[in-house]
Amino acid sequence: MTLLLQNKILVYLIPFLLGLVSSFSLPPYSFFFINFISFPLLLIYLILNYKKGKWISFKIGWIFGFSYFISNLYWITMALTLEEDFKILIPISLILIPLFLGAFYGIATLLCSFFSLKKKFSSILIFSFFFSLIEFIRGFIFGGFPWNLAAFAWTDYINFLQILKFTGTYSFNLLSITFFLIPSVIFFNYKKFTKLFFISFASIILMINFFYGSLLIKSNEKIRNNNLNFLIKIVSPNIDISRYFENESTEKMILELINLSKPQVSEQTVFIFPEGVLSNIYLEDLKNYKYIFEKNYSEKHIIILGISSMEEEQIYNSMVILDRNLNILSKYNKNKLVPFGEFLPFEDLFKKFGLKKITQGYSSFSSDNERSILNINDINFIPLICYEIIYSGNINKNNNDFDVILNISEDGWFGNSIGISQHFSHSVFRSIEEGKNLIRSANNGISAFINPYGKVITDIKSTEKGVIEIKEIKKTKKTLFSSFGNKIFFYFLLFYITLIFFLKRKEIK
Repeated sequence: MTLLLQNKILVYLIPFLLGLVSSFSLPPYSFFFINFISFPLLLIYLILNYKKGKWISFKIGWIFGFSYFISNLYWITMALTLEEDFKILIPISLILIPLFLGAFYGIATLLCSFFSLKKKFSSILIFSFFFSLIEFIRGFIFGGFPWNLAAFAWTDYINFLQILKFTGTYSFNLLSITFFLIPSVIFFNYKKFTKLFFISFASIILMINFFYGSLLIKSNEKIRNNNLNFLIKIVSPNIDISRYFENESTEKMILELINLSKPQVSEQTVFIFPEGVLSNIYLEDLKNYKYIFEKNYSEKHIIILGISSMEEEQIYNSMVILDRNLNILSKYNKNKLVPFGEFLPFEDLFKKFGLKKITQGYSSFSSDNERSILNINDINFIPLICYEIIYSGNINKNNNDFDVILNISEDGWFGNSIGISQHFSHSVFRSIEEGKNLIRSANNGISAFINPYGKVITDIKSTEKGVIEIKEIKKTKKTLFSSFGNKIFFYFLLFYITLIFFLKRKEIK
């Protein structure tokens, strides 16, 4: 072991390999059990090296994070392949973004090194505390990018996820990291019985959570659905994103959407189309095609559409509710914009170098700060456009009750990559956290209807086109997390601080 630690190449290779392996715990692979190996080895490696200096501790986390993110965020470069001017930035984004995000993990391991890390249970709590706290900060600083937290390893196992109704994602992330680290007690200075106790106790807790989630999901199946008295059609057109850069006929695209949605004149229907599906025109230009809508839709039809709009010389990424005459019944402007995708940070500076946002047009979108509940046929919807689905505890700003989370998205920027599944995983987490139905209409992504327990009732894969029909939903009450939000995470942190302090005092004695 001594020789291993003295080898400078292996010192950096080991955390790199651990980060690379850990990335396969995330969707679409979801090999969650990997983290029960990679995280304990990372902690033990940190304990063995932290006395060598703060810089070494930082580099261990940084290299782990760099490897973790370069493996699961390579899809960011896909968006740069659509226009020739951006291709030169591919190597920069492929390396610099993971380096930047990896630095957050470096800060976490650096903070751990300020404590006297020993082969004791307190080290598990210290590592979990700082790692999850830094993940929380990453979710908010510089606009926030809470992507691929360790907790997303559980995405495909919704029986384990029902606890989200009480904890929310960040608290669940803290608990997940703690449980992933439990196998490290094998290497600790404890007697065999003590090691067996820790592992057995953690296993029992996990099984209790699993069976609790199973019972909750099963009991939900006995609850009767509420008939909507109207039909919702989620439209997933799978229009290749390259077509938006070819100035294709808007009329042709509209007719293509109408033919796919198959409106029935006598049937009361709400049609939900994805974000930016008519990205080559603005909302104000849509009136030029009013005759097409009047011809194909009736007074019984409502259309929900993602489209760019202009207000007082500002451009917004909007979700609009229209009738057949294209009268605006309601409108929501996106609050959280994608850096470089929808707005260019330091725009005045970068414009001098000929740079612009990745999406069509040269001017950046503006963000709004209002997110009101949309009422459609006595059903309340919370509107979220694309990227906004990733923000835990921040979707219901007015704290009013609602029935459905409505998310429209354009996932063509991910290409045919793992990013599509990663983006969709947030929808599962939001539905369980809020305890609400979730409707997702995505172009080139996964469209779905998800129940309040995270179960995907129906979906359309990213490579397919089609329509999902919904005639009934479950009306549920607010969850504990939807009432208190991320305050719960800080209660967990206080508990961990108390426990760490108590254990450290015992170690000194």
